[in-house]
Amino acid sequence: MKYFIIYLAAISLAAVVMTVSDKSRAKKHKRRIAEKTLFVTSILGGSAAMYLTMLAVRHKTKHKRFMIGLPLIMIVQTSAIALVIIYT
Repeated sequence: MKYFIIYLAAISLAAVVMTVSDKSRAKKHKRRIAEKTLFVTSILGGSAAMYLTMLAVRHKTKHKRFMIGLPLIMIVQTSAIALVIIYT
C-alpha cells in the first residue's frame, strides 16, 4: 500500500507539471504536449490531479474531451480500487 501511495503521488505530480507546462507552452506558441500523452498520464493514475490543475489554471476547460473524459477515467479508477479493496 505504501508503494501505491508513493506511485500515485509521483504520477499526480507529473500530471500537474505536464498540465502547467502545456498551458505555458500554449501561451508562448511553442510545441505542445500531445493530448494522447496527457490522457495516458491520466489513465496511469494522474487523472484527479490533472483535472483539478486544468480547472485551476483554466487549461483545456473548453475541450469536452477532457472535461468529460477525465471525470470518467476517475470513476473507472475509483471503481477498480473499490473492487480490489472489496475482494482482498
